Formats: sequence, structure tokens, C-alpha cells
Amino acid sequence: MKVYKPEWQCTFSVNEGAEESANWKERVAWRLRAMADRLDGVGRTLKIDCNVTPQVSREEVDTCLGKGFEVTQQLLTQLAHQQACEDVMRDAKADLFEKTPSTNSQC
Repeated sequence: MKVYKPEWQCTFSVNEGAEESANWKERVAWRLRAMADRLDGVGRTLKIDCNVTPQVSREEVDTCLGKGFEVTQQLLTQLAHQQACEDVMRDAKADLFEKTPSTNSQC
């Protein structure tokens, strides 16, 4: 009897800049991205590398990324709401808080 063993692999990385080992083409590309960010004035450029074996369609990868960014938006919205509530409480009841506010955790 033959035993079947499914095998798969997925690597996913997100970069915000050129790595130290980057070649000249990658460095130029990141400089252009940084320049575009400065010209635009808002936003953040990320490079996503996703390698999946066995191969899945580009549409499936795009759907997964879209869902991931939806979750990110929900988490950031929740964090902003919590920070807004804390700001109101600090203003209304300053005596309940330490004199030097602690640094909030960042995503």
C-alpha cells in the first residue's frame, strides 16, 4: 500500500527597505520607493515576497493579502479607539494616571 504525504511550503516576508545584502538594483528600487513616499507625503511602501509550493493562483494570494489587510485595519481601528478613550480619561481624570505617561506598545 502506498502512503501519500502532502508536502507544502510557504515563505512570507515584508520589507520596508533594502537589506544590507541587497544588490545595486534593489537599492535603487528602494530609493525610488522612498522618493515616491516623500512626494506622496502619506502612506508607507512595503515589499511583500510570498512563495508558496505547490503554486496557488495570483488571485488566491491577492485574496489572502486583502483579508490580512482588513484584519490589520480592524486591529488599528481598535487600537485608535482605545487610545482615544485613554486620552479622554487622562484629560478628565488626570489624577488617576502617572505624571509621565508610559510608552504605548506599537504594532
